[in-house]
Amino acid sequence: MGKFVQWSDVLSVGIEEIDSQHKVLVGMVNEMHEAIHKRHGSDAVRGILSKLGDYTRIHFAVEESLMRILGYPGYEEHKIAHEELIGNLQDLQHKVETGKTAIGFELMHFLKIWLTKHIMESDQEYAEFFIQAGAKPRLHKRSWSSRIWGHLHA
Repeated sequence: MGKFVQWSDVLSVGIEEIDSQHKVLVGMVNEMHEAIHKRHGSDAVRGILSKLGDYTRIHFAVEESLMRILGYPGYEEHKIAHEELIGNLQDLQHKVETGKTAIGFELMHFLKIWLTKHIMESDQEYAEFFIQAGAKPRLHKRSWSSRIWGHLHA
């Protein structure tokens, strides 16, 4: 079975640390897709969804911290978008927990669009600003988040 969300340069913002975190998110969406496809059960899927929510909050906190440190002018708008996405994810988790949304491919489609659209639209807007402000576009060593979070999508 192929990947549900395939990482490619289209999803890259060109900053190693952010791309590394985005790859973890893509890995979690693919993990959930595989769990649904292989019928691992609703508890397994809910666990992955919970892990996805936790990691998303951490990732957004990192992005927002960089925005504040580097003086990104679109910080407030991006933070609002993050809050809306977290709200959508929390609503989805609640619906899954209460049985109001089936755990299936409709859920996966939502997560795929949610993730790829945010990366390809909102996150691309800050990438050039970050690089011009001094963010390193590529690191030669493994990033700290891949060392800490790499086990989540192994």
